[in-house]
Amino acid sequence: MRTLTEEHLESTIRRVIERMQDMRGSIQETAPIGIISMENWEWPQGVGLFALYGYYRETDDPALLQFLTDWFDARIAEGLPAKNVNTLCPMLTLTYLAEETGRPDYLDLCREWLNYVLQDMPRTEEGGIQHEVTGSANEGQLWDDTLYMTVLFVARMGVLLQDEACIQESVRQFLVHLKYLTDPVTGLFFHGWTFLEGGHHFAEALWARGNSWYTAGLVDYLEMAQQPEGVRMFLLSSLRRQADQLLKLQSPEGAWHTLLNEPQSYLETSATAAFAYGMLKAYRQGYLEEKYRDSALRALDYVLAQIDESGVVQGVSYGTGMGHTLQDYRDIPICPMPYGQSMALLLLVEAMKHGAGSGGDVNPMNQGHDGQEEAEVSARGERLDG
Repeated sequence: MRTLTEEHLESTIRRVIERMQDMRGSIQETAPIGIISMENWEWPQGVGLFALYGYYRETDDPALLQFLTDWFDARIAEGLPAKNVNTLCPMLTLTYLAEETGRPDYLDLCREWLNYVLQDMPRTEEGGIQHEVTGSANEGQLWDDTLYMTVLFVARMGVLLQDEACIQESVRQFLVHLKYLTDPVTGLFFHGWTFLEGGHHFAEALWARGNSWYTAGLVDYLEMAQQPEGVRMFLLSSLRRQADQLLKLQSPEGAWHTLLNEPQSYLETSATAAFAYGMLKAYRQGYLEEKYRDSALRALDYVLAQIDESGVVQGVSYGTGMGHTLQDYRDIPICPMPYGQSMALLLLVEAMKHGAGSGGDVNPMNQGHDGQEEAEVSARGERLDG
């Protein structure tokens, strides 16, 4: 593991942010709404905005806040796309901006999209959120992406509005998705499940980025809202089982393959960054032990090596729909994406809290208690500095 200075991490963070803010398409896109350019409203942009806001909370940089409000104002003026799982993703950041700025128009928009989730969004059996996206209803399907793209927003609105029903709905979604997507053999997660055609997991793909949505999303979810203790224990046991497998499957380079259990598939940077972020933060919060931190810091080295001089995160796979064969995942093209930038940003900012990756440490026992207290404060609707 290389020794990193705080200055090096900070300069890398600045370059990654600059490239995310002006990202434009670099390949012929297949998605109905462009998912590369930051000028579009879709899930990759939503993931990027959330990371940018997190860094703003760390730095209080007014230029970042201005970028975020300008972005939302421009998109709202253009007219927003139809509501679905993926287009909901930017709304998570808007909940924080509504609180930060006190703007009633932001809060009204958040309420409108929350009402859609709770009242009109298509559901599967057992009340799971059907993974409807732009151009495809995906009837009867649960995808692991949904937890990050939509359910975090529901939980955050429960905190913002002090509405316990939203928190409980977020709990239900986590439990339903884990019930149908967990591979009982490995503890990893299949990309998707369908209740139709007798029920199946499509290609039974243990897809890296889909798994990483849980790793990265859970640590923020636990900090964002307070869940019943039994649920919290269950979610953390799922994280630990997943992390145990990740340690076994990490490549010698420190990364993970786009199909986690297939060493012949390519190494993928966005999932690697998200896994490392989740494990580092889980260690800091007292959820995981030092061996997981060590694995995450090896992954940090890999991610840093994938960031070029201009700040572009390389080795990121394009948006990935539900594969019906494993070859579908092997064939996904690689190109810079907003979520590659954002997952790297989350990881780099978290690394700053671990002695800049130079062997510094934090007290995980104290951090675990602090995390629980922050969640309790958040549940009362107070500002959460996370």
